[in-house]
Amino acid sequence: MEFLDFQKADAVKEYETFVESMGGSFMQSVRWCGVKPGWGHEAVIARDSRGAICGTMLVLVKKFPFPLKAFLYSPRGPVWDYQQPAVLQELLLGVWQLARKYHAYSFKVDPLIEETDSEKIFALRTAGFAFQPWQPDEKTIQSRNNYILELKGRSEEELLRSFKSKCRYNIGLAKRKGVRCVVCGKERLGDFQRLMEETGKRDGFRVRSQEYFSGMMDALGENCRLYLCEYEGQPLSGAICVQYGGRTCYVYGASTAEHREVMPNYLMQWEMIRWAVGSGCSVYDFQGVPCWYDPEHPNYGVYRFKTGFNGRLAIYAGEFRMVFAKRYKSAFDRALKWVGYQKLA
Repeated sequence: MEFLDFQKADAVKEYETFVESMGGSFMQSVRWCGVKPGWGHEAVIARDSRGAICGTMLVLVKKFPFPLKAFLYSPRGPVWDYQQPAVLQELLLGVWQLARKYHAYSFKVDPLIEETDSEKIFALRTAGFAFQPWQPDEKTIQSRNNYILELKGRSEEELLRSFKSKCRYNIGLAKRKGVRCVVCGKERLGDFQRLMEETGKRDGFRVRSQEYFSGMMDALGENCRLYLCEYEGQPLSGAICVQYGGRTCYVYGASTAEHREVMPNYLMQWEMIRWAVGSGCSVYDFQGVPCWYDPEHPNYGVYRFKTGFNGRLAIYAGEFRMVFAKRYKSAFDRALKWVGYQKLA
């Protein structure tokens, strides 16, 4: 077991190559550290008998000022072959060292494991993680319910034909009406921010700052794109999309209530899917559909919209946790909720 030296370019490249080859999330990339300036960061590495990397885990560190304690979090980690339990144990040796170094009271992971994957859940529980099946009122840092579209071996034409007829029609309608979907630089973040603020006010969620989105684009570089759909010179919808490890993710999206009749959101999704296909990705991830099970919920329309692309619902197992200092757990859990999970994600 070893810790990544973030100052060594060759070591970082080796780490990134492994994570991407294993289909790891962009949140396990070293680049993600640049998006979370309020967190410390470490990366644990396990090697096989030949010296090749066989497991990794990017760990973010949230420090509390008083008393001197910390929370450790590995977003969408760890990255390793679940059939090799010894590799996970080696990674966890590193986590225990980090717990002592930072006086951590707790450690949490939320890997991309679907709730039906009993083998992988068993592997994490056997390693010492506590796991409790999801409850309806539970809040998790990352979305548990995503909508994904499998791309492997499918051309643009095949995908388009597979969409529901209304979805295909709306994509064509947007084009016929003259909607333009363009990839933009940071100079258009102001337009995106205005769309985000309108969407947040309309749908009742907290909005990231423009500085956050700027930092995200800087840190992720060419892996991150800003899309805007325009109609008659007016931005109608926008998205920040991230590509990593064979997966393209629709991370943030926003739209105005004006000119919905020209269907800009459908065209925008189609253009991001085309980027995914052209880049050789195997999955397009529409990300969260938190209220898919409740047709009466005000946000159910998000799920209904995404189902038009004829993908599938992926329900993840949720969060796995280790507690190092039980007497601090309740107090610091309350502090994390006060900070707000959106700031942690």
